[in-house]
This record gives sequence, C-alpha cells and structure tokens, in this order.
Amino acid sequence: MWSRIFRPFQPGRAKIVFETATLSAPGGRVGNEDFLGYRMAESSGCWALADGLGGHRGGEIASRLAVDAAISSFENNPSISEEALNTHLVRANRAVLDGQASKAELTHMRTTIVMLIASTEAALWAHAGDSRLYWFRNGKIKEQTHDDSVPQRLVDAGEISADQIRFHEDRSRLLNSIGAREEVVASNRTMPNSLEPDDAFLLTSDGFWECVTEREMENDFSATASSEEWIQKMEKRVKERASADHDNYSAIAVRVLRKKGRP
Repeated sequence: MWSRIFRPFQPGRAKIVFETATLSAPGGRVGNEDFLGYRMAESSGCWALADGLGGHRGGEIASRLAVDAAISSFENNPSISEEALNTHLVRANRAVLDGQASKAELTHMRTTIVMLIASTEAALWAHAGDSRLYWFRNGKIKEQTHDDSVPQRLVDAGEISADQIRFHEDRSRLLNSIGAREEVVASNRTMPNSLEPDDAFLLTSDGFWECVTEREMENDFSATASSEEWIQKMEKRVKERASADHDNYSAIAVRVLRKKGRP
C-alpha cells in the first residue's frame, strides 16, 4: 500500500490535489486475482481496479490485462470525456479477448472492472461486474455504482434490500464482465458538477466492500486525514471480519484536497 499526491494544473483558479492510496491483498487465498493501477497526466488522472473471476481459469491474467490496457489507453488520450472513457474500456475488453485467443486454457477468462477518470472540471466512471465505485461529498456517499449481479437485480425489483447483497447466496453470480462478449457493455456515469475540495472516491473489489458497510466507509473517512489512513482503517475492518478462506480484497482511495501554500 502506498500513497501519492498529484497536483493538476489549473490556471486562474485555486489549485486542488489528488491524494491516492492503494491496497491489494490475497486474503485467505493462495493467489491474488485482483489487479489495480493509476496514472496521472498534466491535468487529469485515471484509476482502475479489476477482479478476475475465480470460476474462470486465468482470472489473474484477465484482471492485469484489463487494467494495463485501460491505463495505457488513458496515457494515449488523457482527456476527460465519455468518448475517451468508452475507448479505454473497449481497449480493456479487447486485451482480454486477445488473451483468450492466445491459449486454449484461457478461453473463458473474465474480469470485472471499475474505472475513474477525473480532472478539476469533471469526473467520469464506469464499471462492469460487481467491483464498485463510491463518490463521497461532504463526508457522505453521494453516489455508488450498481452491481451487474443477480442480487442487484433483486434489489432493483424490490425483492431484497441493498444490505442483503453482501450475504446473498447468489452474490457471485454476475451478469456482465470484461471478456464476456465482443462488444463491451459498461455502466457509465458523469459527475453532475465540478470536483470540490474534500470530495473523495473509493474503488473496491467485492472482497473489500463485503466486509465494510457504507456507513463505516463514511465514518472512517471523517475520522481520518489522508487516503492512506482511510484505507488502513477500513482494511482493519476487513481483517477483523474475514473468514480463513476470504476472497482477495483491493481498494483505491482518492481524496481531493485544496493545495496549501502559494499557487
């Protein structure tokens, strides 16, 4: 786990910084099929996290291919637009499909993905599967992604509550993933207004959010002063609650801070 501060260039207005901390651990498993990464450009940033599907051989390869391809695509086009975000996801999907074709034993590999691109003017995110993004404003969750899963459909139909997803018997049954089809299908969202100091984002795999409730995420955010402290506090909850064979767990915490001192 490590953190880094990125200062985007903002002529004519108060500067803000992105402070990022990351975490990825195998949990109780032998290997780690989660993969994450992020990159910064002069005035924008990109964060991506993927969770290889354990029921499909090559999950750890699929997650790495997807994140690497998405970030590479961002490096080639660091603009913040829906078109650019869609291009990054198409590249991630193509990388996994090409990987499937490279070896017979990788034919069915799949992965979830959640991706954020942001500047001081806008933030956009997208996901496929049940890896999540939470957007925090004023210390509270303003929005979160909706899982592409059977339990989420039950929530949408009013048959179960959102809290019941964490323990539902079908929580691992996904309806969408990267590498599942030629044409990538992802749920996109654009922030309705500009970033503000003390906004935050949390990208997580299901092994992480299953052990930390939304209220606890908010409480831990308010009780800490940095992305690294925030993610450490939440990981403590995961370790306290995880079973001996608990899934891999990963997270990216991004806090938006006002730059101190002279511009």
